[in-house]
Amino acid sequence: MNWIIIWLVLLVVFIAVEVATMGLTTIWFAGASLVAAILAAIGFPVYVQIAAFIVVSAVLLLFTRPIAMRYFNQDRVKTNAESIVGKQAIVTGEIDNLRATGQVTVGGMEWSARSADDSICIEEGAVVTVKAISGVKLIVEKRKEEK
Repeated sequence: MNWIIIWLVLLVVFIAVEVATMGLTTIWFAGASLVAAILAAIGFPVYVQIAAFIVVSAVLLLFTRPIAMRYFNQDRVKTNAESIVGKQAIVTGEIDNLRATGQVTVGGMEWSARSADDSICIEEGAVVTVKAISGVKLIVEKRKEEK
């Protein structure tokens, strides 16, 4: 079996997936495939090639991915829903997780809401902070000074 061809085919596949997704998902494995192809061309045994592929993939993933993600995601714009997290909202309908009720208004929009703590009911008129979004419901927490 010609391992050089296998590694080069993997290299092309990883690059094609990366170009298609543009999400920094497989570029690390493309680099590792190139290293393994070079080792195959030199004549190293298959187990050395596979070990080098695994080690180079791990090193690239662990050490360069955080840096790359920081620089490539700078201009990423939050979606409308993501921009709500961390904002304050007004409770327009009592939030009671046990009864599955609750409404809030944030940014002029009405949302279904649930409390981050199942044991706490939040009364109408309270000010809450949006902690997360779960499906179409906001997960909220009563402001510290409101408790």
